[in-house]
Amino acid sequence: MTSQAMNSIISDAQAALKSRLYFTAYPENPKAYPEDWNELGKTAFSKQLNENFQGLDTTDSIGFIGTEVSPYMQVGLGVHYPQFTVETLMAKANASKSAWTSIEPAKRATILVEMLDAVKERFFEIAYATMHTTGQSFVMSFQASGPHANDRALEVIAMGLQELTRFDSEVNWVKNMGKFDLTLKKNFKAISKGVGLVIGCSTFPTWNTVPGLFANLIAGNVSIVKPHPKSILPIAIVVAEMQKVLAKHELPVAIVQLAVDTVEDPMTKQLAEHNDVQLIDYTGGSCFGDYIESIPGKTVFTEKAGVNSVILDSVADAKSVFGNLAFAASLYSGQMCTAPQNVFVPASGISTSEGHLSFDEVVAGISESIKGLVENPKMGPFTLGAIQNDITKKRILSTLENKHVALAPIEFVNPEFADTRVLSPSVVVVNASDADIWQHECFGPILFIVKTADSNESLKLTAASARNKGAITCQCYTTNEAYMNEVENTMNGVFTPVSFNFVGAAFVNQHAAFSDLHVTGGNPSGNASFTDALYINRRFVWVGNRYM
Repeated sequence: MTSQAMNSIISDAQAALKSRLYFTAYPENPKAYPEDWNELGKTAFSKQLNENFQGLDTTDSIGFIGTEVSPYMQVGLGVHYPQFTVETLMAKANASKSAWTSIEPAKRATILVEMLDAVKERFFEIAYATMHTTGQSFVMSFQASGPHANDRALEVIAMGLQELTRFDSEVNWVKNMGKFDLTLKKNFKAISKGVGLVIGCSTFPTWNTVPGLFANLIAGNVSIVKPHPKSILPIAIVVAEMQKVLAKHELPVAIVQLAVDTVEDPMTKQLAEHNDVQLIDYTGGSCFGDYIESIPGKTVFTEKAGVNSVILDSVADAKSVFGNLAFAASLYSGQMCTAPQNVFVPASGISTSEGHLSFDEVVAGISESIKGLVENPKMGPFTLGAIQNDITKKRILSTLENKHVALAPIEFVNPEFADTRVLSPSVVVVNASDADIWQHECFGPILFIVKTADSNESLKLTAASARNKGAITCQCYTTNEAYMNEVENTMNGVFTPVSFNFVGAAFVNQHAAFSDLHVTGGNPSGNASFTDALYINRRFVWVGNRYM
């Protein structure tokens, strides 16, 4: 890709950031790419199994490690990655800082876009790697870890370049003092903070990692990527391509490093607490996220757990609404941070264009829609994917004990992989007073239908949950415009976005790059949002110098 083409992509991305209209530089449809890329990607993934990973810098490594297991085959992938000590990683990062910070922001941006262009050629390989580390279906793996991740990375590059060039770099400042002018020469520099650490999660190893990584890099910070031990391969491919581009430009490849560990012998705390780390990006559970936020002297960006709610007040077409909810709850077996968990329904039921539905009829409608999706052999297995971690499956099954279960897990088989670890969504009916059950995140395939006194209580409980426990999404179905406005204002007041009356191809789970902000940073689900200006500006400091 030429420099002109890269600058054009950045310009288009910046325009999209301002307009908030649909834009993508990387189509999400696999058919938009050359026909042979799928087979080449599958072959590359297969060749990598039971081998040492090729493509990453191995200078000063102390060996190779890797313990990933495929949720589809439930056998180890056998891929091993170069292992480094914490001190080696830090020494290499510090040694590479000056080479990266000395490059002007516009040039850094084109180098980063060149990296994304290189990653694009491995989208299919990344998709198979994502499938067999996270349990996502192939289509979701391709879209989320490939095009959507690249779009999010491009988004932060565009936002970063905008913020880094907000001021003129040099000015002649003149102040009239009456009989003479006071003239000063001034310059303004965006000074990077140093070494950034990006801590990945097991379910979305690239989509949740590249925003922080590329935000660090565009701001002039070198970065260490610490992936989850169960999901390394997808982001390892990305880092390998980034290092290749750095080498091509005769820059230190340690500007971006991969720090691999195991569940049994973790190194995340050592890295996070190291004096040389100034920036930390984290995606994962709230307990560890709270610890990350508590480390003194760090600039921290977190996405933690939230309790996402749905308010059912009134609907036009109940069947369409129940189908939409069923898909949102079933997509990747509920293992998305944006998936709905609690559905608040008045005890008296809801009104529809075809008449009134009782509470029990609403429960039955949602349950039947999920059942119909799961039992659809052409749709169910490929929507649900696999359960990434056996702990998730065991916890959901334990949660169902001694509960009012309206829909129990349904047995199904993945036609491509007979050994897939699966669990279909369950539906549990609870009362509003059962807050100890529903008012915390229950990660995985489960819906709690919460019986409330009325829609006013539904909103009150939803807002309190978001304020106290956090929420990344909120969904509301109502045909009452006044209630819609009340929901929007109330939920926005606790820093939670609302999706109204989604049916058809619009799902609450999905956030579009260049338009939708992911996490607001205003409630306990996380302290940062990608991508707003603050996501960039906290990674560097403006310093002004004056010359007589």
